Amino acid sequence: MASLNLHKTNKGVRAKRIIIDVIIYIFLVAICALWVFPFFYLVMQSLRIDRGGISPELIPQSISQLGFDNYVGLFVNDGSTLNKFGRWYLNTLVIAIIVAIINTVVTLATAYTLSRLRFKGRQLLMRFMLILGMFPGFLSMICIYRLLSLIDNLFTGTGFTFSTSIFALVLVYISGSMMGYYITKGFFDTISRSLDEAAMIDGASRNTIFWRIILPLSKPIVIYTILTAFTGPWGDFMMSNLIVGRAGSDNWTVVVGFNNWLSSTNVGTYFTTFCAGAVFVSIPIVVLFFILQRYYVEGVTGGAVKG
Repeated sequence: MASLNLHKTNKGVRAKRIIIDVIIYIFLVAICALWVFPFFYLVMQSLRIDRGGISPELIPQSISQLGFDNYVGLFVNDGSTLNKFGRWYLNTLVIAIIVAIINTVVTLATAYTLSRLRFKGRQLLMRFMLILGMFPGFLSMICIYRLLSLIDNLFTGTGFTFSTSIFALVLVYISGSMMGYYITKGFFDTISRSLDEAAMIDGASRNTIFWRIILPLSKPIVIYTILTAFTGPWGDFMMSNLIVGRAGSDNWTVVVGFNNWLSSTNVGTYFTTFCAGAVFVSIPIVVLFFILQRYYVEGVTGGAVKG
């Protein structure tokens, strides 16, 4: 009798668990559908042959209405100042690569210094940068604008406007590189200090230890730092619009060009082109994350172990 009751209890527990799992999966599928819908709509609009404004149709009525005309049109210069996607893409790529290289080197060097060296004011400096990093970057936009305008006085009479140049945008992006030290420092803290001590006994300098011993052991956090440094300027709008948005269209980044495509006067002409450009721009980031996902996760989890 007891075994029969136990069997009924176990059966009830399993039935309850199955019902709960079904509810959870239905909820997750609904969330995924909501998340995927904007991307599906973006792709379908980018494949519309009739280039123009927003269409209420999610899927065209005929497959003959689909094509890659909008993707081809991205790189066909018709002489318009609003159709320089290739130039914008190149500007964004160059900026992102330069910022990623400089940002990664500065961040890794700062994190290693704070992880291994002990000096007066170290804790105060770490707390100061941590607190300062809690404030969003756009709070400094007015100060940045004023500083860049003052720098322009150095180029008076040369015809060069620094405040609206790509160089100024790169400078702004790399100026706070060391602020992202925290996760990287946490990863370096997990590497045994005995490696440093053994290398120093053999006569290695701090520079040699950093480049030849620590970095080869830190591939996950290096890749994580590169990815975060690259994706920042790749999708940033506020700073890029503040600086190069006031310049000629040759200096625009992709997001600044997209913003002009979606203005009230141009959205009826460039909406499908914008959708194609958005899909095209997202491809490098998606590919990078799929290829380097394992290292990215290891970098985040490894850096979160210690602070």
